[in-house]
Amino acid sequence: MTQYLISRLLQSLLVLVGALVFSFILLRVVPGDPAQLMLPENASPEDIEAMRRALDLDDSLPMQFVTFVGEVAQGDFGDSYRRGTSALSVTLDYLPATLRLAGTAIVITVVIAIPLGAIAAWWKDSWVDNLVSLLALVGQSMPSFWLGIMLILFFGVQLRLLPTSGYGDWRHLILPAITLAASQIALVARLTRSATLDVIRQDYVRTARSKGLGEVAVYGGHVLRNSLIPVVTVLGLQIGNLLSGAIITETVFGWPGVGQLLVSSISYRDYPVVQVMVVCSAVFFVFITLIVDLIYLVIDPRIAYK
Repeated sequence: MTQYLISRLLQSLLVLVGALVFSFILLRVVPGDPAQLMLPENASPEDIEAMRRALDLDDSLPMQFVTFVGEVAQGDFGDSYRRGTSALSVTLDYLPATLRLAGTAIVITVVIAIPLGAIAAWWKDSWVDNLVSLLALVGQSMPSFWLGIMLILFFGVQLRLLPTSGYGDWRHLILPAITLAASQIALVARLTRSATLDVIRQDYVRTARSKGLGEVAVYGGHVLRNSLIPVVTVLGLQIGNLLSGAIITETVFGWPGVGQLLVSSISYRDYPVVQVMVVCSAVFFVFITLIVDLIYLVIDPRIAYK
């Protein structure tokens, strides 16, 4: 296990370095001058050049990259061009709102999708199975922005039950969390159904039944546990998709998370903030994949990491 963890840490370091290089290069090949965007439209070339010097954008790209790497190695991602404060602190101010939204969406997905998929597999080819399959197809087909707008119109405008935008108590969280979780529920429910059906056909399930175990014991103790490995894998990947999908959802509902921060930072070419967000996303993905690998050990003791 120790050797495996060391190997994963080295891999994670390479991922972070790749994310840093990728974000630095990609941002600077995108058209647009941060200095020009920060100044009024009638700014003179001299004013633009002075702003570029103030932002250290007048250096060559290799020199900018060396400076950037040196600062990051010291834990300094620079200051936001727009806000004038630490880019890391700006991102951390917006991050809790997105984590709250994505975490709620994940809980909704797990609580609804896994039982639905298991029930559909239990009553295979019945009306229950057909209904779950239909709902999953509809859930994956609906664009999140359209679903969000429909929920706002129905629950917010027509029924006046829930707020349509903003960040506040649990009532503000319901509509954006459902919007964000809808497509994930559909995906995980279908995957749970398929994985459960594959496990049901295995010899050890027939052996358990031949020993006289009831269907509830067979299903709960043998089928569901062994069908969770692919589901956990996909859930780990979908957590990252939830964070990226939150960009659209946060925009629709006016949710003050990193999604809105990313859109505004890209629009104004706020390089330091975007680079911090890329690195945070890479760290998050690395952490989630490590947690998923450790969960495998709990689900299936036959798995061993060396």
